[in-house]
Amino acid sequence: MFKPLFLTAAAVAVAAPAVAQTAPDIAQVQRHLQAVSTMTANFLQTDRAGKVLTGTLTLKKPGKVRFQYEKSVPILIVGDGKDLWFLDYSVGQKSRWPVGNSPLGVLLDPTKDISRFATVQPTGNPNIVSVEARDPKRPEFGRITLVFAKQASAPGGLMLQGWVALDSQGNRTSIRLSNQQFGVPVSDQAFKWRDPKRGSVRN
Repeated sequence: MFKPLFLTAAAVAVAAPAVAQTAPDIAQVQRHLQAVSTMTANFLQTDRAGKVLTGTLTLKKPGKVRFQYEKSVPILIVGDGKDLWFLDYSVGQKSRWPVGNSPLGVLLDPTKDISRFATVQPTGNPNIVSVEARDPKRPEFGRITLVFAKQASAPGGLMLQGWVALDSQGNRTSIRLSNQQFGVPVSDQAFKWRDPKRGSVRN
């Protein structure tokens, strides 16, 4: 069964020897998140069974995101600024979660102070920054681990490479990004969607 990529999840980076957590890394991630207003990218999604799907990502802060899957997948995931919608056009179903309750909320809300709920994870590579974000008081929301490469030309000096989402049942899905573009014009129309009534097709 296909599950929403934010409520399931897998690894973008492999484990490596431990390195000390550093406040500058957290501050740099915060600067990156605040510097990004829009982003587009290609994504490759891998679930815990190894199934791979591809598509395009469109993001506009605050709160808007669209995961458009390859044509053979009748699924659409859209954040409209308030809610995150999981739309399955093959069965005519939709589900909704408040954006702030999704692990993805850390990417969509530039006002979040991630130093309050995020920790740097060891990578063993000084050019890679990995940050895990979760709310210890609300474990049912799951957690997300963001992976960045240090790159001077990117917003805040970091290039988002992807993330790992893990739900409260331990299901994992990884997202790897490519062809990232920042600050590009993005219309609010990109986050509109059609109700997935049985027999309809996605936008």
